[in-house]
Amino acid sequence: MNRLRPGVLATLLSSLVALFLLMPLIAVVPVSFTSRRYLSLPNGDWSWRHYTALFGDPDWGSSLLTSVQVGVLASLLAVALAAAFCIGIWMLRPRGAGLMTGFVLLPMVAPPVVSSLTLYFFLNQLARWNSLVAYDKLGGVVLAHMVMIVPYAVVVIMVSLSQLDRRMDLAAQSMGASVPTRVFGVILPNIRFGLLGAFFLCFLLSWDEIGVTLFVTSVETITLPRRMWMGLRDNVDPAIAALSVLLILVVTVLVVIRAAMLMRKERRARGA
Repeated sequence: MNRLRPGVLATLLSSLVALFLLMPLIAVVPVSFTSRRYLSLPNGDWSWRHYTALFGDPDWGSSLLTSVQVGVLASLLAVALAAAFCIGIWMLRPRGAGLMTGFVLLPMVAPPVVSSLTLYFFLNQLARWNSLVAYDKLGGVVLAHMVMIVPYAVVVIMVSLSQLDRRMDLAAQSMGASVPTRVFGVILPNIRFGLLGAFFLCFLLSWDEIGVTLFVTSVETITLPRRMWMGLRDNVDPAIAALSVLLILVVTVLVVIRAAMLMRKERRARGA
């Protein structure tokens, strides 16, 4: 076991690299406590004014709620469509499976500007027929995000299906199980962790999406990343630094909790 432990030099170098990568994040912390109206380091006068402004401004809360709604809805739709596509490919194994998979993964490799412009014109056309799924509407943003995150859900679910024993499905089929029974009773329960992982991945991608959002929104539907972009572009609001610190804190807490759970699980495995 000692051979697998890194040496002192490797540990020192990895620590320096990690510190170098984290320095931009660490620099945000003092900036968020500045007493000035613009982004700057505090000159001896630390203030909570930007945190107070962040929690007191209803626009930030509205954008946060919009991002959560868009992320959840887009992720659910993306996972549902990706699961239907992947299970169909896995069960039927058609000749053009590779071509169809490549077509579904196209938004992942296409230039973001091309995807954004396509969705912009598409949602503008939809606006002529309805007022729900259209430009600068919640439904339109959900649709745009769903298109962009579906390929990632497809990749995760395909990996889960590749680890599923096909003989389980064949056994259910030989016993007379219908297709819905095979899908909902055999396949989906065995790839549930893949579906859950795909959902969380899609939610994070939707939460962080800004490129497409800038093209398909204006003033009515403003997500949190767009609100931050507007603050940096228009008046360089230091509240953005305060929000960044809060997001970093949330991610750090989640990572620490996850690491503690893994360590606890490893200790139990050693004890057993």
